[in-house]
Amino acid sequence: MKIEQSELKDLTAVVTLTIEPADYQDEVAKQLKQVRQKAQMPGFRPGMVPAGLVKKMYGKGILADVLNKQVGEGLQKHIEDHNLQILGEPLPSENSPKIDLDNEDTFTFLFDIAVAPEFDAKLTGKNKLTEYIIDVTDEMVNNQVKSYAERFGEYTQADEVAEGDIVKGLAKQVDGDIVKENAVLNPAYMKQKTQQKKFIGAKKGDVVTFNPTKAFDSEVEVSSLLGINKEQAKDLKSDFTFEIQEITRHTTAAIDAELFAKVYGADAPKDEAAFRARVKAEIEANMAEDSKYKFGLDAKEAIMKKMEKLEFPVDFLKRWVLATNEKMTAEELEKDFDKMLEELKWHLAKDQLMKEYKVDVQKEDVEAYAKEVARMQFIQYGLMHIDDQYLTNYANEMLKQENQLRGIVERVAENKIYEALKGVAKIEQKKISHEEFGKLFN
Repeated sequence: MKIEQSELKDLTAVVTLTIEPADYQDEVAKQLKQVRQKAQMPGFRPGMVPAGLVKKMYGKGILADVLNKQVGEGLQKHIEDHNLQILGEPLPSENSPKIDLDNEDTFTFLFDIAVAPEFDAKLTGKNKLTEYIIDVTDEMVNNQVKSYAERFGEYTQADEVAEGDIVKGLAKQVDGDIVKENAVLNPAYMKQKTQQKKFIGAKKGDVVTFNPTKAFDSEVEVSSLLGINKEQAKDLKSDFTFEIQEITRHTTAAIDAELFAKVYGADAPKDEAAFRARVKAEIEANMAEDSKYKFGLDAKEAIMKKMEKLEFPVDFLKRWVLATNEKMTAEELEKDFDKMLEELKWHLAKDQLMKEYKVDVQKEDVEAYAKEVARMQFIQYGLMHIDDQYLTNYANEMLKQENQLRGIVERVAENKIYEALKGVAKIEQKKISHEEFGKLFN
């Protein structure tokens, strides 16, 4: 096989592959022989179908398969031998000659390729990055302790409505026929204080007259309370009576050994001071993760700044995207192309930096990160301390999903790159309050 490449122009070139009979004849003959050994046709014993008939029936298809395979292997070898960092995949050239399997024995294939521009994404000591140390205050610790006490508090039945109580009962429209059994409301959420005061101090069995529209902010809340649709709630102006049947009160847990055990389990702290110290350490660990995330954003921004002026073979890339995404329209491509190009730049930069810093993503790294993702998901639902085995099982299920696995591998690689940058760029550590840190994302 003869392979030639034209001179690069605007980061694109044409690769020409010429395949002659000597390149494919032996393989075609071998496959025809294998087909003949298995062929069964009326009038012939198995394996005894004439070779000419087998060739007539299967020869063209086998030749096409052999040529396709040799073209693919030839292109790959050419790319590897010349160490080409191609973008996308080779595309059949629009100037490719028509292939005539019936009348030709030498075949020429033309492919357009595009290569990445030369770039240097590496940071140096001239690049300044900030590593934020978020101050964990006593107020933050107190708020978290209060949150634990509320989460592990108890619901009890009360006889008289106090602020924060949940009230359940029978709601009836005064001048209409809307009736809602087991209606539930919390006076503390009422926007109008005069409506709220009607419930505070009321006892079980009392009937309170109030106006739902005045009491609540939106028709969504009113429709939920009364079991009507939003259109009805929007036009509602009536007063309602509310017969109080249940009063439920939430009492926060005491800050004691029982709470410590509920929060931390068997290895819970023994006294309040140790409990608060552990809560503080927990918050500090979470703040460190937030700081790490911000450092990654800043590092990526610094890297991408070095990539922003690069020129790319835009026409080829658009053609490749459309060729490999049948459902995408030209209009959709134009809308999303700038974002795609930024993702391509980041992909190229990551590849270069992974090689430069010898970043190697191991199975253990991926599993550990998946567990951390799982832990953070549980925290969002208020589940702070999940058994390690349960976290492991949850993470393993997550990694069975291809998209999840790919995303986690990418995050692990990025985090390792950011960590490596701390030994390369100029890093300034800065202590900052949680409030100031939050403003950085604005």
